[in-house]
Amino acid sequence: MKQFVLKLYIAGRTPRTEQAISSLKEICEKDLASAYDLAVIDVLERPQLAENEKILATPTLVKELPPPLRRVVGDLSNRERVLVGLDLAVRDELEKGKDR
Repeated sequence: MKQFVLKLYIAGRTPRTEQAISSLKEICEKDLASAYDLAVIDVLERPQLAENEKILATPTLVKELPPPLRRVVGDLSNRERVLVGLDLAVRDELEKGKDR
């Protein structure tokens, strides 16, 4: 199984960012099992990292590995949207289509 390397950029610890973290962890546990590494980066504490990655809005989820690099910006509570953003839902749907 592939190892996913994810970075979640947030701006401070607010109810909105806590919800984004919680939603993302739930999606990762359900859909990626334990095949992921997640780093949560607060852009208020580490602005240089956000600048280097060209993060313009938070929350922003960046999938670094496996390629291709993908980004999901904004609300992470929609499981399907996050999976499509991570390039997982399309692959899952194609595999389901092959079984038919």
